[in-house]
Amino acid sequence: MTLSVSATLLLGLLVYLLWRYARLPIWQALVCIVFGYLLAASSLGPYLGDALRGLARFIAGLHI
Repeated sequence: MTLSVSATLLLGLLVYLLWRYARLPIWQALVCIVFGYLLAASSLGPYLGDALRGLARFIAGLHI
């Protein structure tokens, strides 16, 4: 649950920054949001969640 909220906030912030500073049109931001929602509700949703959790574990395991 924590990972999905963090990823959602991070990606939402990224879309906001693109809209604000890179002149992303609002309709393109809405398309990104709808696509993400539909993709999460599809049969690929659990696999994408597993991939994001694996990536987070990999990043957390790096010793820089």
